Amino acid sequence: MPRTTVVTPDEPDDSNAPKKKRRPQGDGGLYWDKSRRRWIASVTVGYTPQGKRIVRKGSGKTKTAAKQALRKVLRDHEDGLPSEPANYTVGEAVEYWLQHGLSGRSERTVKMNRTFAEKHVIPSLGARKLRELTAEDVDTWLTAKSKDLSTRSLKLIHSILSRSVRKAMAQDRVRRNVVDLCDVPEGREGRPSKALNLTQAKAVLDAARRAEPRIAAYIVLSLTTGARTEEMRALAWDHVVAYVEGTSRWIPVREAGWEHDAYAMYVWRSVRKKGDTKTRRSRRTLKLPHICVEALKRLQEHQEHQEHQDDNAGEAPAEHELVFCTQSGRPLSAGNVRRDFRKVLDKAGLVGAEWAPREMRHSFVSVLSDHGIPIEDISRLVGHRSTTVTETVYRLQIRPVMEQGATAMDGIFGDAGDARGQEP
Repeated sequence: MPRTTVVTPDEPDDSNAPKKKRRPQGDGGLYWDKSRRRWIASVTVGYTPQGKRIVRKGSGKTKTAAKQALRKVLRDHEDGLPSEPANYTVGEAVEYWLQHGLSGRSERTVKMNRTFAEKHVIPSLGARKLRELTAEDVDTWLTAKSKDLSTRSLKLIHSILSRSVRKAMAQDRVRRNVVDLCDVPEGREGRPSKALNLTQAKAVLDAARRAEPRIAAYIVLSLTTGARTEEMRALAWDHVVAYVEGTSRWIPVREAGWEHDAYAMYVWRSVRKKGDTKTRRSRRTLKLPHICVEALKRLQEHQEHQEHQDDNAGEAPAEHELVFCTQSGRPLSAGNVRRDFRKVLDKAGLVGAEWAPREMRHSFVSVLSDHGIPIEDISRLVGHRSTTVTETVYRLQIRPVMEQGATAMDGIFGDAGDARGQEP
C-alpha cells in the first residue's frame, strides 16, 4: 500500500518545513477531498485475484468522524457483512421490486401495485436514502396517508414498501427492514358493504326474471348460492351437473338435460391468474335451488338460439363453453357485469349505482342468517376457511343476537316479573 501523508486543508505548502511523520505500513490513509469538502479515511483490506487493491473508505466532516466511519466499515468487513451503498434510494428499491418481485402475478395485480407505488410511495419516500430510512419516517408517512386512504389501501402501500426493502436486503443494499417494525394505522372509512333485506331480494329476483337471460341467471345464482363474482365469471357448462338416478352419478347438463330432480355446480375455478379459487376451502360443490335451475335452463336455450342464428347467417357459431360470456363466447369483464347488474336493480326500485355485484353474496349471508341458519353452515356454503372469516367480513350481515339463553330464562323465571312490586 502506498504510504500516505496526512495533510490538512489549510496547511501551507512550505518546502522548508519539516516532513510529517509517515503512517506505519498498512495503517491506511487520511486525506482531505476538496470536491466533497470532507475528510476521507481509507485502508486496504486485501487484493482481488487480479492483484487489484480492495479498499474500504469512511468519510466525515472532521478527521475523527472519518476515522469512526472507517472503523464501522471495517467492523462490518470483519463480520462478513457487505458495505451498504450510500446513494441507493427508496425509489430505486421500489422500482426494482416492481420489475422483479411480481413475477407470476396477473396483469391486473401488477398494474394495481405499480399505480399505488407511483402515486403514494415513491413521491413521498422515493428520494430518501434507503440506509437512512427510519421507522419514524415510515410511521409519519403512514399517518399522513391515513387521512386520505382506506385501511386496505394503507396495508397495500405498507406491503409494497416492506417487500421492496426486503428485496433490497437480499441484494445486500440494506441490513434490516424498518418497515416491518411499523404498524398500519386505521384509515379513512370507505363505503360499507350492504345487503338486501328479504323484501328487496324478492324484488331483485322478480326484476331479474324479466331481464336478459345472461344477467338474470347471473343475479339469481349470485343471490341464491353466495358464489363470488370471480367464481361466477369462470363457471363452465361442464361444471353445471345433474344427478342421473339410473347411473347414480353427476353428469353435465349438456348431456343429462333438464329433466332431473337434483342439480349442482362445481365452484372449482375463478378468473384469477391461474384459474384457482381464492383459497383451497373455496373449492366446493353447491346444490342448486330450483330458481337457479330455471334461470340456467333459460340461459342455455338463449345461447343455443344465438348459435343457430349465427349458423343460418353463414357465420361460425360462437362456442359457449362459459356459462356467463359475451355473445361471441368471450369471458365477461367486471365492467360488463356491473353495467347490466345495475340496470336490473334500477328496475327493482333500487338505486343501481349504489350497489355492487359482490353485495349479492352479502345478501345471501344476511338472508340465511335471518332465517336461523347456523354460522358454521353459512361459512361452508360461502367457502370460508373458518367461521372467524365469515363473522369478520360479514359482521353486519350476521344476526348478532343469541336467543337461546333469553328464551330459556323467560321460561324458567317467567312468573318472577309478574310478582314484582306485590306484597308477599
